[in-house]
Amino acid sequence: MKKKDFDYFGYFCAVADNACKAALFLDESLRHYNSENFPNEMREMHRLENDSDSLKHEMVTQLLKEFIAPIEREDILALAHQLDNVIDAIDSAMRHVYMYRVEQIRPDVAGFTGLIVQCTQSLRESVEEFRNFRSSKTIREKIIAVTTLETQGDDMYADCIRTLFGEAPEAHVLFGWNTVYEELEFCLDSCDHAARIIESVMMKNS
Repeated sequence: MKKKDFDYFGYFCAVADNACKAALFLDESLRHYNSENFPNEMREMHRLENDSDSLKHEMVTQLLKEFIAPIEREDILALAHQLDNVIDAIDSAMRHVYMYRVEQIRPDVAGFTGLIVQCTQSLRESVEEFRNFRSSKTIREKIIAVTTLETQGDDMYADCIRTLFGEAPEAHVLFGWNTVYEELEFCLDSCDHAARIIESVMMKNS
């Protein structure tokens, strides 16, 4: 009886789905911010990040045994690493809110986290189409959607930082929020990097 092949594309979808869950959890936690309960929420986010690490270790273990993979091994590893980076970035953003002892969430953060939710969802749609990338008629537009949202994030980041410096808060508040905004922006960058890896694989196999 032939051993069932490992489903690498299914693995990509599982990690992308975890990224969506992480983004939604970040958005919800910051929209309804409670500084006393936040450490518990941060630990829950870290559990999601650990779940994705476990999936990645399982995939890498299988890849080491694989004789023939559906796409080049380095591409599998690159995409796996970058999808994992998306969740790491979301986890890191949440940890920095905790580290800098944020007392209140700034009003423009909701727009940022909402954009991260949209971006991870668009990335998941791209990943879902990746299995059939040679024949998919929609994967390119889904990749473009990720890139467009990341560009919007660049503009939002610039506006948030300009507003922050215009208010001239105390130095420690300024430093903390400047870093938190950078972390939020990096969440979008990570999604864009993953989408570009998918696009690169498509170009190599076209």
